Amino acid sequence: QGGQTCQLKDHPIQAGCTSVVALVVNKKLYTANAGDSRAVLCRGGAALALSEDHKPTQEREATRIAQAGGFVTAAGRVNGNLNLSRSVGDLKYKQNTQVARKDQMITAEPDVTITDLKDEDEFVIIACDGVWDCMTNQEAVDFVRNKLRENVPISKICEEIFDHCIADDPRKTTGIGGDNMTCVIVLIS
Repeated sequence: QGGQTCQLKDHPIQAGCTSVVALVVNKKLYTANAGDSRAVLCRGGAALALSEDHKPTQEREATRIAQAGGFVTAAGRVNGNLNLSRSVGDLKYKQNTQVARKDQMITAEPDVTITDLKDEDEFVIIACDGVWDCMTNQEAVDFVRNKLRENVPISKICEEIFDHCIADDPRKTTGIGGDNMTCVIVLIS
């Protein structure tokens, strides 16, 4: 409970971002996630989700949002705006002094997983929803594996993922392929 709540009084920017972090220590892969960015492990060619997207329509998320005084629309948006339920920032959703920080409408409290690494583990893909809205976990793993077989450098593979995901005209895809995109691929040796 300790600590200090940050406030940006009368500040025009009310932005936030998701966060997903992966750390390897002694053959264990620790993953922490807040939001709808995602980490996926390639284990012998199979996609293994290391994190769960935090969406307002999930029961535990919707319950927390309601208990903090917010609501989720039929379109899955918190108070009619955000389509995620956890983030860093987005301070206007974190102002209820009657509830703990982890229980605010939008919280930065991450889910943490611990995965024992195995010999068949090849790489981890960490990306934001701009990528995951366009590719399934398995499609992304297959895409990266194929590019690695072709000896394409990791940085180039990230670019090619973006090229694959970007829509020629996002209006025709109801926005899919028109979001910002971030991707990191980490080889496991």
